[in-house]
Amino acid sequence: MNSVDSEKWHLAAGLWKAIGGEWLACWWRDWLHDPLATPVELGEADKDEIGRRGEALAAHFLRRQEMMKVLHRNFRAPQGGEVDIVCRHGETLAFVEVKTRTSTAYGRPIEAVDEQKQQLIARGALEWLRLLSRTDVLFRFDVVEVILTEGKRPHIQRVENAFELPDNYYLQG
Repeated sequence: MNSVDSEKWHLAAGLWKAIGGEWLACWWRDWLHDPLATPVELGEADKDEIGRRGEALAAHFLRRQEMMKVLHRNFRAPQGGEVDIVCRHGETLAFVEVKTRTSTAYGRPIEAVDEQKQQLIARGALEWLRLLSRTDVLFRFDVVEVILTEGKRPHIQRVENAFELPDNYYLQG
């Protein structure tokens, strides 16, 4: 390869990266292996492992099925507060709580997002917005329910606007 070809190759590689080559590579990998279509194998997975799998599947689902841009996973605010997944959906930020279960015998996963959990998520969301130094951003709180049943495809559902900012919380700005 001569120096002109080498220069063209480096320019093309830089352009590929600039236009989202990493995103395209991830998309292609996901296209070849779709975890949403793969039957669940839980084996000896404990509660924490099931939760991690659910969050990974939820992030994949949000990117692929819901056309959302995942900005961050497992955000922990310094003064308390947490958000499982922070996404952008058009011009709106979505703070997403993921609840994973292996059955619905004790109710839907969203039922576990009680007032205390909503406050924890709200504190994380408000800290995220404070770090952005913007209070004019549209945002909402979604919940993704993931049900993992041995030998079956994962069942995943997003509940948009699952709850509102609690009354005792507000944006300063």
